[in-house]
Amino acid sequence: MEQSILQKYGFAFKKQYGQNFLTDANLLSAIVRDAGVEKHTTVLEIGAGAGALTRALSMAAGRVVSFEIDTALQPVLAETLAGCENVEVIFRDFEKYPLAALEEEIGEYVVVANLPYYITTPVVMRFVEEAKLCRGITVMVQEEVAERFTAKEGTPAYGAVTAAIALKGSCELMRKVPRTLFYPRPNVDSAVVRIRFEEGRLPVLSEKAYRDTVRAAFSSRRKTLENNLMNAFRIPRDRAREALTEAGISENVRGETLSPARFATLSNTLLRYGIIKE
Repeated sequence: MEQSILQKYGFAFKKQYGQNFLTDANLLSAIVRDAGVEKHTTVLEIGAGAGALTRALSMAAGRVVSFEIDTALQPVLAETLAGCENVEVIFRDFEKYPLAALEEEIGEYVVVANLPYYITTPVVMRFVEEAKLCRGITVMVQEEVAERFTAKEGTPAYGAVTAAIALKGSCELMRKVPRTLFYPRPNVDSAVVRIRFEEGRLPVLSEKAYRDTVRAAFSSRRKTLENNLMNAFRIPRDRAREALTEAGISENVRGETLSPARFATLSNTLLRYGIIKE
């Protein structure tokens, strides 16, 4: 249905917005189930597109607030979302919209979205680092990004983003999605991941200190953790080694071998030693 409506209004896909719309009704229903959307749920969607996922969310949720950057989709969405009384579409760039003000207006919510690939990591990290009332994120991402989000320590895909997400929640691969289910068809396959936010998931004294520690550890993957700490925090070798020993970590390990729990321990040590300032 959406394809014919797009054609009806002469809609032209814009490469700069990464527009690849979902077309499979079964997949749309599966994403809604993956997200655990119920009648009382408020859903925040980033990128309404032609409204296929928005409509599926509307049928299951209490309220849907959807952002769409492309104002050329206004007549399309007016038609595809006709009758969806619980949907509000905001034609703004979500990345420039104040999240605190949005949360004050909508209260607790979950994020469900078929994210444009070029904004996937910045948008997810914005919720991880800034959100106060978000209870979870279920998003369609590139398969390669899904591997990074869900990676385990010691694997090539494990990195700073993986450890940063782990501070706030557990990330699970829900399903893989072939490129044939999008219009127009992208050059890569995709996957749906779900991040369940859990308050106090890791015993950190400071979220900032944890993030600073993770960034330092992955600042150069070829270097040892000790060297990365020295460079990032401008401390001598003996001070870096002392902190690592206190945290129960060998000085010759690399950052990618540390689990999120061990990063929590290390960040607490660096904070107590005054190496990281609040």
